[in-house]
Amino acid sequence: MLPFLTAVKSSVGKKFLMAITGLFWVFFLIVHLAGNLALLSGNGDFYNKYSHFLMSLGELLYVMEFLLLAFILTHIFSGVSVALGKMRARPQNYDVQKDLGGKSRKTVSASTMIYSGLLLLIFLVVHISHFKYQVGVDREYFTIINGTRMHDLYQLVYDAFGNLWYMLGYEVIMILVFSHLRHGFWSAFQSLGINHPRWSPVINTLGVVLASVIGFGFLILPLYIHFIGGR
Repeated sequence: MLPFLTAVKSSVGKKFLMAITGLFWVFFLIVHLAGNLALLSGNGDFYNKYSHFLMSLGELLYVMEFLLLAFILTHIFSGVSVALGKMRARPQNYDVQKDLGGKSRKTVSASTMIYSGLLLLIFLVVHISHFKYQVGVDREYFTIINGTRMHDLYQLVYDAFGNLWYMLGYEVIMILVFSHLRHGFWSAFQSLGINHPRWSPVINTLGVVLASVIGFGFLILPLYIHFIGGR
């Protein structure tokens, strides 16, 4: 146990934890986006039955939520710790890794990872509070489908994104999601030691494509609901 603790406390160990937990959250975002695409169907019953099924998982849902929480806290702690370690070791601008073409990886996405990550954490707390626990919601959202009473999450989502300022704020956050994934996906594989002249450009391209798909998917949902679906 002690060798393991010593390993995770090292810079390499923290980067490894940050990479694994980050990739786990990428997988979660893909699954979450796939489920949310049901909002485009215009069928509130279908989406509400989907969300009700998730809620009915009971203890299994709590375990999944605990893992998500543990992974994101580990990801943030590791990221902040690594960033602070670099600042203490090299107060001046440190050298950045080059790709095969000689261009620096010091992009805007890379430079703002710690800030976008912390903002996304704040968003996550607000997002869960609003849609799961309905904090700040002025009325109860529920519906009855096939004799079963369940949360009317479909209508709650449509009402939330019907508000222009809420929708625009969500769009800004989704741009941050794209930015964070844009660099984070590639960086995760570097931290895992997968750094090869043949595979690195492929992984970098895959990261851009994946970040674009996820970012665009989450961007289009509020826009559709606000300007089209809510009519």
